[in-house]
Amino acid sequence: MAIREASAKEKQLNIESVTWNELTWVNIERPTEQETEYLAQNFPFHPLDLDDCLSRIQRPKIDEYKDYLFLVFHFPVFNKQTRATTTSQVSVFIGENYLITLHKGELKPLVKLFRECELEEEARQEHFSQGSSYLLYRIIDRLVDYCLPILNRISANIEEIEDNIFASKGMPRAIEDISVLRRDVISFRRIIWPMRAVIGSLEPKIRRFTKMDLAVYFGDMIDHVDKIWDALDEYKEIIVGLNDTHDSLATNRTNEVMRMLTIIATILLPLTVVASVYGMNIPLPFQDSGYSLIFVLFIWVVIVTGMLYFFRRNRWI
Repeated sequence: MAIREASAKEKQLNIESVTWNELTWVNIERPTEQETEYLAQNFPFHPLDLDDCLSRIQRPKIDEYKDYLFLVFHFPVFNKQTRATTTSQVSVFIGENYLITLHKGELKPLVKLFRECELEEEARQEHFSQGSSYLLYRIIDRLVDYCLPILNRISANIEEIEDNIFASKGMPRAIEDISVLRRDVISFRRIIWPMRAVIGSLEPKIRRFTKMDLAVYFGDMIDHVDKIWDALDEYKEIIVGLNDTHDSLATNRTNEVMRMLTIIATILLPLTVVASVYGMNIPLPFQDSGYSLIFVLFIWVVIVTGMLYFFRRNRWI
């Protein structure tokens, strides 16, 4: 039968734990020095590992000790306000009879899984029955699958930007959207790249904490990580192509505008010359007659017609 363990000191320190049979899962959200001090007093953890739990610049890694492993994972979290993917760190201590997770509480699958184990006997039996290694696999697998909705969002944004590029109204904002999307993909790639190596080498190291063969499970999870990386690689190439397409379309439209303005200026130039000449205070044909305006307009029409015919014949318009 499962036992919910939470001493008064744990509650004060924002430490939660669930025990089923001999396995305990300790979950710490937004850890501080007080929580790491509690762990130092109750577990044989190295002080440097506890310091790494509070650091924001740790790279994903595996530190192996005689009685436990210390793991650092990074997973993507999308920030709606900044429209960017940011990194959320999960630190894990795993031993024979315990699993300790320290995180900021931003990763919904991890929070949800702990609540399920806390409230449901069936969930505890499913996730705790094969030891701490299998429980760790279930946690990482959910967090890896959590990356897929973020990928789907990036794919939807790419399609939207592609539509905007070929729509005249969406052109002015398309370059900003492409830049934001490129930053998003770069951040995502920066998170996933070091994670591939950590997850790929994890199964042989945690094998000692379970009697179950987890090679097939971790192999499937590594396939998911590789698919995520391949998708990000593809999105990177697509974004580069969209940026080139946007530049080509923008250049072409600029050239079209400049060509039309040049044609207009070229047509107006001789008309301005004719008007200037007839505005001079010197005797000119038909200047004193009542048909002077009609004569000037006739000259204008002849010039405009001749120039348009010339431009059309040379396929400039």
